[in-house]
Amino acid sequence: MTGLLLAAILAPIGASIATLIGGWRRATATLIVLSALTVLGCGAALGFQLGSGTRFTLGGLLRVDALSVTMLIVIGIVATLATWASLGYLDAELAHGHTDARGARVYGALTSAFLAAMVVALCANNIGVIWVAIEATTVITAFLVGHRRTRTALEATWKYVVICSVGIAMAFLGTVLLYYAAERAGAPANAALNIDVLMAHAGVLDPGTARLAGGLLLIGYGAKAGLFPFHTWLADAHSQAPAPVSALMSGVLLSVAFSVLIRIKPIIDAATGPTFMRSGLLVIGLATLLIAALMLTVTPDIKRMLAYSSMENMGLIAIAAAAGTTLAIAALLLHVLAHGIGKTVLFLASGQLQAAHNSTAIADITAVLRRSRLIGVSLAVGVIVLLGLPPFAMFASELAIARSLADARLSWALAAGMLLIVVAFAALARNSGRILLGDSNGAPAIAVPRAVAGALILGIAASIAIGITAGPLTDLFIAAAGNVGAAP
Repeated sequence: MTGLLLAAILAPIGASIATLIGGWRRATATLIVLSALTVLGCGAALGFQLGSGTRFTLGGLLRVDALSVTMLIVIGIVATLATWASLGYLDAELAHGHTDARGARVYGALTSAFLAAMVVALCANNIGVIWVAIEATTVITAFLVGHRRTRTALEATWKYVVICSVGIAMAFLGTVLLYYAAERAGAPANAALNIDVLMAHAGVLDPGTARLAGGLLLIGYGAKAGLFPFHTWLADAHSQAPAPVSALMSGVLLSVAFSVLIRIKPIIDAATGPTFMRSGLLVIGLATLLIAALMLTVTPDIKRMLAYSSMENMGLIAIAAAAGTTLAIAALLLHVLAHGIGKTVLFLASGQLQAAHNSTAIADITAVLRRSRLIGVSLAVGVIVLLGLPPFAMFASELAIARSLADARLSWALAAGMLLIVVAFAALARNSGRILLGDSNGAPAIAVPRAVAGALILGIAASIAIGITAGPLTDLFIAAAGNVGAAP
């Protein structure tokens, strides 16, 4: 088990170093894809070995449980699709002069480093180490967002860095306060930030200090998850980043940041009672859902539309976490997986539309189904996934979230959330209809590199497979809910 965890961390690091030394070429690009596959393989192997318990390794520095295994699988799938598509993306960028050999080298090295940072954030047993890993993702992805070095890309990069740095600073203060409370409660100083130690002492933490720490951590990590009030970076960064990077950020980075909140919630609940974090998650989740639904009705840009859709789904995930039951957490994790794959397909397809039209304005893109069957079908499938229609998995996850909210006596939150989801549904359906249908006269050809085509086909197949049968993952999701102290 230790070997699998280390492989999941070291494989992306090795690919990053190899790319820095050897530059972007077919061999190093293949290593990057293989490193993503390694993360997926390690996650799957750990799932078979683990069962429902929690294992610690490297002297308690790393932990493996069903939640970390689930998120490793999500990272592995999304990263495999995104890194595979990056081969075609960078070849096209180099051919059109949008980047050079140095830019391609930096892109490849940072992409692998990004994967390694996310894996560390998921598997670390110390919330101080988790904070460092999440901060590392901010630094790394800042350079990826500004990859093209255009004025708008650099503006988006600075906005992303400033807003997320404020959020992460708040999370750091919350971490310090939690350490102080744990040490005052008798936790050993050298292990007071370990998750298992914090959980063991959670019942005797000072409630006032724990409440303040929980609020800061919720807002701080919520910023990285694209939640209100520090959500404003998300649409700018996702709209300017290269399509594969947008897929990684939207498909998995937001969920990795939110998984930290899922880890922390039972500690704060034990110290302060269940209503504090529940109320915070409900308010922030509904506010995020409201803003996303309203922005979806007016946005004129396809990549910003996808970014606001990510906000909508993160808001729904926050509301599900507020319910806190086994069904809610299991449904939340299924939602994370289905959304990650579907959003990856959509961002990769939108990247080809941007390349063909030199624009991401919805008004400039039409009749995609007639002009490119692959891109048209990819967009259609991705949108159907996001709309939560059968047979795709988000249909089941949203039904389960609705049921969990009703069971938790949060019918008012369910009603408000459903109303906002209907607004978002109508906006997505309207904009997608404009893009997919219409008159193709005078529209440019849509070229799809082989690597991007392969990633899109695999992503569509994965979305269908998970929608038809998520059965093999059900036990894993339920075990993950038990790991974070979900109520029956």
